[in-house]
Amino acid sequence: MKKIGITGNIGSGKSYVCKMFENLGIPVFYSDDETKKLYLIPEVKKLIINRFGEEVYFDDGTLNRKLLSYHLFKNEDAMRFIESVLYPALNQQFDEWCELQTTPYVLYESAILFEKNYQKFFDSIIFVSASEDIRLQRVMKRDDCSEENVRSRMRLQLSEDLKISKADFVIYNDGIKAVEPQVEAINKLLCC
Repeated sequence: MKKIGITGNIGSGKSYVCKMFENLGIPVFYSDDETKKLYLIPEVKKLIINRFGEEVYFDDGTLNRKLLSYHLFKNEDAMRFIESVLYPALNQQFDEWCELQTTPYVLYESAILFEKNYQKFFDSIIFVSASEDIRLQRVMKRDDCSEENVRSRMRLQLSEDLKISKADFVIYNDGIKAVEPQVEAINKLLCC
């Protein structure tokens, strides 16, 4: 079974494209969703509390994302610590999930695939592309936030041009070119 990474910058429409692949019967591992679940595993929770204090979790046991984000974005060591705790567990989850699949390939969705240099772990990479203006408008509407808020998040990601140059396939989700035929064409190639 082939393991295919699918990525795109914020607001590109990765989730929309992933749903199209799912409609074709291709399973998608959503790394962000799976990572959120990891924070609730007792061993992970204990390590995080030991590092950041009990207030990083609410009384009901859920993660205080704002407080954790505050710690992570002001301190690179804290970010490396979280990655060292979460990424091995996430990789193990992905491997176990792959063993349950029976399709010719699976998709691993991640917004930071290139930023973390994970492309080397996949047989191919699909990049979902949209212009900066389109992405900006989508995220402002989706997250009900300001242009500056979105632009600050955009600055944390590598440029579209660089990612396109590293990808094996590009899906243009720009409102001009139909997305479904692009997905179907890539699916045909990957199913061979």
